[in-house]
Amino acid sequence: MRLIIAVVGRLRDGPEAALSADYIARAAAAGRQLGFKSVDLIEVEGKPPGDARAEAAALYRATPDDSRKILLDERGAEWSSRQLAEKLARWRDDGVPSVTFWVGGADGASQSVKDNADEKLAFGRQTWPHRLVRVMIAEQVYRAVTILCGTPYHRD
Repeated sequence: MRLIIAVVGRLRDGPEAALSADYIARAAAAGRQLGFKSVDLIEVEGKPPGDARAEAAALYRATPDDSRKILLDERGAEWSSRQLAEKLARWRDDGVPSVTFWVGGADGASQSVKDNADEKLAFGRQTWPHRLVRVMIAEQVYRAVTILCGTPYHRD
């Protein structure tokens, strides 16, 4: 199964870009032995910026047709790290070819994206900067992989 983090906006440099890349590389390396073919970050731009329809179209283009779609949204369900790991394992075992985590633009996701998401995931009820959300979802994917590997990274 392929894991994709599709985000609106591009980070040039900086600590958030470096941290995201590090967690994604670690998740990809550890995940191969578990049947996760790849872990990818896809940055898309909605043009003009702030145009909800353009951002939605860009996210859809970055998402394989047969992907399970998870929207990061403060109104979503709050999964524990272990629950995320269990969901990824179940979807992998059920033959889901890919899972795409969507991170909307600065104004949030359009209603179309919300309606097309299979699940909505929240990192609490606060509003988080998009630069941090990238790091947070990359780290949680890495953490889920380490839980499935049985490594001591995650502690309950």
